[in-house]
Amino acid sequence: MRPLAEFPAASRRAIRGVLTDIDDTLTIDGALPAVAYAAMERLRGAGLMVVPVTGRPAGWCDHIARMWPVDAVVGENGAFWFRHDVHARKLVKRHVVGEEERALRRQRLGAIADRVLREVPGCAIASDQPYREADLAIDFREDVAPLPLEAVRRIVAIMQSEGLTAKASSIHVNGWFGGYDKLSTTRLMMREEFAIDLDAARGAFVFAGDSPNDQPMFAYFPHAVGVANVRDMAELMQDLPAWVTEGRGSYGFAELAQALLDAR
Repeated sequence: MRPLAEFPAASRRAIRGVLTDIDDTLTIDGALPAVAYAAMERLRGAGLMVVPVTGRPAGWCDHIARMWPVDAVVGENGAFWFRHDVHARKLVKRHVVGEEERALRRQRLGAIADRVLREVPGCAIASDQPYREADLAIDFREDVAPLPLEAVRRIVAIMQSEGLTAKASSIHVNGWFGGYDKLSTTRLMMREEFAIDLDAARGAFVFAGDSPNDQPMFAYFPHAVGVANVRDMAELMQDLPAWVTEGRGSYGFAELAQALLDAR
């Protein structure tokens, strides 16, 4: 990872949009400060797209799509995307898996959650689980005392042994049935909603993140940016971003936004 200050001005000037994780990238210490929200507003005001790509649940994403200064949101690590159509005054929802199949998969997650809680002391079902449509979220440091990385690895291993795709964020381990992830759904969303072929235009987009579940995005985007706290979980990661900010969380995201705006 190279310092954000070394991100060439010409490359920054060519950026058309910012895709971003939420927890510990837009937020810091569990909150969304004004500096991050204002950075999103300024980016959109300058004509750049802004799309959060998060592990957070459908209930949160409904609010985010409607009320934040964003063009769309990808949620539950790629289970769906939501976009608020301002002119039609309608929330557009697109799920990767149909409702009937999602219901069947949800029934199987309860037993897996019980096993994780038995075998990994100190973890808990995430407080936002009631608002999820497609995955299981196990909390290892949001509303519980922080667990060591070895416990995080154990949660991932249990989920995988039960046939789940499992990804760790900075606060939760998320598990779901199916092969989608943040990247696959983002590519689909960009094509279907905005007629953008990311394979052809990946150099014109930045992804900002901080944790292992962001790795598909870090590997895909040549100008992926990690906020400084990406180093906290680097030992759980194989794919790291090209650039890293000086600031942590929200302040790192604001640093990135300023760097892009300065180049314009």
